[in-house]
Amino acid sequence: MTKLDCNVVNCSYNEDNCCRRADIQVEGADAHTPSETSCGSFVPRGCNCNRNEMGEPAKATAVACEAVECRFNREKKCSADHIGIAGGHADNGRETECGSFSYEA
Repeated sequence: MTKLDCNVVNCSYNEDNCCRRADIQVEGADAHTPSETSCGSFVPRGCNCNRNEMGEPAKATAVACEAVECRFNREKKCSADHIGIAGGHADNGRETECGSFSYEA
């Protein structure tokens, strides 16, 4: 699994820059830059998600990836050892990005 650091503090799944989901979805099928990607698993804080139904915060996370032009994409799965999801105080998933996206021409 990929080691994930997430700084999207407004996401319900974020706890101490870790994700309580066991897996995330990176979107951006036509992406050529990190800003053209996003975390499709983003859920805003206050969504009334039941914390007991989510996993423990963890760095190891399975990452499904639609950014097929990224050099880490292997059959729509992330092969990077480590990625960072950026977006700080994003209010929605479109304001997030995979900071580790690397375009492979």
